Amino acid sequence: MENFSLLMSGFGTALTPFHIALMVGGVLMGLVVGVLPGLGAPNGVSLMIPLTFSLDQTSAIILLSSMYWGALFGGSTTSILFNIPGEPSSVATTFDGYPIAQGGEATRALTLAFMSTGFGALLGVVVITLLAGWATNFALRFGAPEYFAVYFLAFAAFIGMGSGAPLKTLTSLAAGLLLSTVGMDSVTGVVPLTFGFSDLLSGVSFLVVVIGLFGLGEILATVQEGLRFRGVASRIRLRDVLATIAEVPRYWATLLRSGAVGTWMGITPGGPTAASFMSYGIARQASRTVGRPFGTGPPEGIVAPEAADHSAGTCAMLPMLALGVPSSANAAVMMGGLMIWGLTPGPMLFATKPDFVWGLLASMYVSNVVGVILVLATMSPFAALLRIPFAIIGPIIVVICLVGAYPVSGKDFDLWLALVFGLVGHLLTRLDYPLAPLILAMVLGHKAENAFHQSMILSDGSLSIFFSNPLVATIMVVGLALMVLPRLGILRRRTPPEVVE
Repeated sequence: MENFSLLMSGFGTALTPFHIALMVGGVLMGLVVGVLPGLGAPNGVSLMIPLTFSLDQTSAIILLSSMYWGALFGGSTTSILFNIPGEPSSVATTFDGYPIAQGGEATRALTLAFMSTGFGALLGVVVITLLAGWATNFALRFGAPEYFAVYFLAFAAFIGMGSGAPLKTLTSLAAGLLLSTVGMDSVTGVVPLTFGFSDLLSGVSFLVVVIGLFGLGEILATVQEGLRFRGVASRIRLRDVLATIAEVPRYWATLLRSGAVGTWMGITPGGPTAASFMSYGIARQASRTVGRPFGTGPPEGIVAPEAADHSAGTCAMLPMLALGVPSSANAAVMMGGLMIWGLTPGPMLFATKPDFVWGLLASMYVSNVVGVILVLATMSPFAALLRIPFAIIGPIIVVICLVGAYPVSGKDFDLWLALVFGLVGHLLTRLDYPLAPLILAMVLGHKAENAFHQSMILSDGSLSIFFSNPLVATIMVVGLALMVLPRLGILRRRTPPEVVE
């Protein structure tokens, strides 16, 4: 009840005309940031920080957080319309969102995505409201072994629940892990796989790889098929939007399950990208859809990753606010903004600045509702892009991709790297190697490696540390089960029956 009364006072702070105007402006700017491939919420929020110096603490953070939510919403737009993820966490949405759009149902795909993101985001804010006090004690239990167990769980879920050839999935996963080890190891100080290139000392940028594999790789595939843009002209009709909104409750089980996955991965260091992949894999395994398998456009293929993505992105704010430990790049940038205004995230922030904290939480509720309304209202301009000839829109997409890749480090090397991964992505797609495991491994590989090294140092090289307490043991056992049991079921189904003579 205390949290509820504090939240109500927070709404008094958030629901002022000035703050609502800031939310609308922030969400709109965030939508643009999310739509542009490679820019992303962290870069967008970073660029906005200097523009907020003239505002007070609460107004500045409300503007930045609204832009953060808008970027999360906007990332699914280009994923569905162009098969180019505007955000790394929107990669899983391309698997079924783009096929639905190709089938002439762009309105349905976008509406499903935006309603699912709204549900996931609001669920995340509710979780933050309820668990703000408890999270402090629980998160302090996480050490290096627990972090590694969470990452292992993400890998195992994708391996066990993948529908492709296991060997190709493992090969793609290994390639991603290999790429994640490039550059200086923060634990040992070793500099592997740089091959004498000083530009690789800081590692291979995940955003550059995503832009190359999905953005430029998609352009190459389209060029090979005859300069034909693989989109379908679609006019947004209010009737279709309302019909899709009425359809959303049908997927309540997928929404709740994916929201729970996202909540867990947001509070722990898994992050939105891993949450979206894991939720997609679980939904694919649990699906009873007949006649439209995953990868060809079932609605659950959009609902699952979008709900998990946004619940994880929202819940990532909880450990940042309660403990001062950001569990994602977006949360880290937000934490930097707080510290610029002299605020120290952590347990004392709730005690010393309750008006600020609960005003921020209340603004999350409002800005997420504003975000859903704005993305539904702006679908028509983005859908109209599908009617532009590829000879015009193709070069524009290439320029946007390269512009998005350059600011990552400000080096020409990243542009060449994006082009290389464009060729690699096109080649892997032609050979039926899945790109999703590679992306997942790049996201978590470096973190998993650091957590493993730290665990080995703590245990003098003994793997028993991953079963040394109930929390880490439970996570590891669940991961092993997810990796092995689904594959045993496939082998059992493929085993021919014995012939009885």
